[in-house]
Amino acid sequence: MGINNIFGRELNILNIGTSKFKEDLELQGQKVVDIDWEPPAGGDIELLNILDRFSSDEKVILANKKAVDIMINAHPILVDVDRALDVIPGMKPNLILHSGPPIQWDRMAGPMKGAIIGALIYEGLAEDEDSAVKLVESGKIEFAPCHEHSAVGPMAGIISPSMPVHVVHNRTYDNYSYCTINEGLGKVLRYGAFSDEVIQRLKWIEKEFAPVLKKALSLVEDGIDIKSLISQAVHMGDECHNRNKAATSLFFREITSYILETGVKMSIIKRILKFIKENEHYFLNLSMPACKAATDAAMGIEHSTIVTTMARNGVEFGIKVSGLGKDKWFTGPANMIEGLMFPGYKEEDANPDIGDSAITETYGIGGFMMGGAPAIVQFVGGTVKDAIEYSEKMYRITTAENNNFSIPTLDFRGSAIGIDLLKVIDTGILPIINTGMAHRTAGIGQVGAGLVTPPMDCFTKAIKEFDEVYGG
Repeated sequence: MGINNIFGRELNILNIGTSKFKEDLELQGQKVVDIDWEPPAGGDIELLNILDRFSSDEKVILANKKAVDIMINAHPILVDVDRALDVIPGMKPNLILHSGPPIQWDRMAGPMKGAIIGALIYEGLAEDEDSAVKLVESGKIEFAPCHEHSAVGPMAGIISPSMPVHVVHNRTYDNYSYCTINEGLGKVLRYGAFSDEVIQRLKWIEKEFAPVLKKALSLVEDGIDIKSLISQAVHMGDECHNRNKAATSLFFREITSYILETGVKMSIIKRILKFIKENEHYFLNLSMPACKAATDAAMGIEHSTIVTTMARNGVEFGIKVSGLGKDKWFTGPANMIEGLMFPGYKEEDANPDIGDSAITETYGIGGFMMGGAPAIVQFVGGTVKDAIEYSEKMYRITTAENNNFSIPTLDFRGSAIGIDLLKVIDTGILPIINTGMAHRTAGIGQVGAGLVTPPMDCFTKAIKEFDEVYGG
């Protein structure tokens, strides 16, 4: 066809690049579709060269398949509840675990400082806020990420030595993970509250709730199958991060008969069952260690570019990568969450992104499964269409589908699993996380919920390190 024939016909024009071209063509009466496109790796030559080196590398492809297969085949089981000091590896009487990558007191966000103050009062190491702060500033208290001790914690993520923790066993690969018991909503430690009611509730969990649950679990022959409960819950509209209504109900059904068999006073049993029944987020503190047990098992596979940890401390966002070792963090500034504020609060009240709960997205549930949990948009904002599009988008930065957790609204397609550094850099697409917002000031609590992504810095730092380790 000659050039004259082309201009003699109606044109279907696609514009890639600046929108100015589109605007000029529309002024000439042309129909133009604008394509939102940018070059791979944002056009960064160094990153493009790294992509060229590794995108088709057989060692990387096989290592990533191995890592993701381990995650998919993991089988997390709730087997016990015990004191943190007695079961968490490396736990010490003067050690406080927190969410996210490493951080020291002087840089911590308000909610984390408040939760640490509460933990020290709870432990009997301080009488009030002033004495707790003095104790911390004396240098006698040590801090470390939960993730460096096979543990996870929502929001501030604080675990102190006396706190009871769920013990989750990955039966397939024989590793363990740990998480505190969810306190419920309102004024709670994980949001930095440390009033008398918070401390009393923590003491009740330690002295009454945990011993009964421990006894009940001892009666369960094979433990409570958390993987199975997640699989059922996602078919009932949960994504097991910010929506746990179905999962908590399923856990309640599983554990109730065993609690009734413990032989403790009926008045105590009623309090125990009421606590679980009225706390829709109870299951979050089971889904998190289940995901942690699965991703931890995939850590340390040479040549793998699969992300095995995503966590935030309210100041920085950090990731870990399978092929770069369990002790290496790659960090960037924590982003602000975009979503819905509770009545009476403004966006400037919210703290930057905080918590270990992004381990759910690392495992391919949570925000990655929003398309199968459409009711979540009433909590975090957006539309059902948005939720489905988020889930579909995550397949572009992952290496496999997990058919253990299928999404009914996507024709039962398996959830996207195995976040690949290379694909994140190539596409510029970042993992989507749905999460709660904590107030900047300790003790006020949750002020909203919404969506957030990691900073790209985490991924660019990690891929450059990967090139240094394996590029030679």
